[in-house]
Amino acid sequence: MARSTARKRALNTLYEADEKNQNILSLLEERVKEPGAQTPLPEYAIEIVRGVGERRNRIDKTLNRYSTGWKVGRMAVIDRNILRIAVWEILLNEEIPDKVAIDEAIALAKVYSDDEAIAFIHGLLSAIVADKDACLAKFNGESSPEDAATEDAAAEDAGDAATDAVADDAVADDAAAADAVAEQ
Repeated sequence: MARSTARKRALNTLYEADEKNQNILSLLEERVKEPGAQTPLPEYAIEIVRGVGERRNRIDKTLNRYSTGWKVGRMAVIDRNILRIAVWEILLNEEIPDKVAIDEAIALAKVYSDDEAIAFIHGLLSAIVADKDACLAKFNGESSPEDAATEDAAAEDAGDAATDAVADDAVADDAAAADAVAEQ
């Protein structure tokens, strides 16, 4: 069976697990034991689903790191699972060239998603491939001194932003209180 078909079957399984909020590996086990009305899952589909299921948290962290404005939880279910498959292939399956992983993700998006999602998926995966070495290092839990400095600066910026937001809220509350007093 062609790998494209295996990817579709893997996508169906990942989508089902996501929609049912079911553990991916548990659903995979069910599908392998009892395929039901469907034909048995192809070996490559099993490999994809198992790979994504075992590393979903790291894959999602990678997607969150490279996604601009759209965290995994806000993405359409179908899109995030297309991305999970592609990230698994790009970072963890050396048999699949990066370009093929991206092209296959785009092909799935053309069938199951919309034009905006296609562009988003292409851009996100291209960014991951362009930064693959650093991405793999972070994926595997390694970090460089530059990463630590960047993470410290980001944490400091987040703290500053939170402080600014609290200060802005306090100013707004003071202004509202002054308006209320002026109206009396």
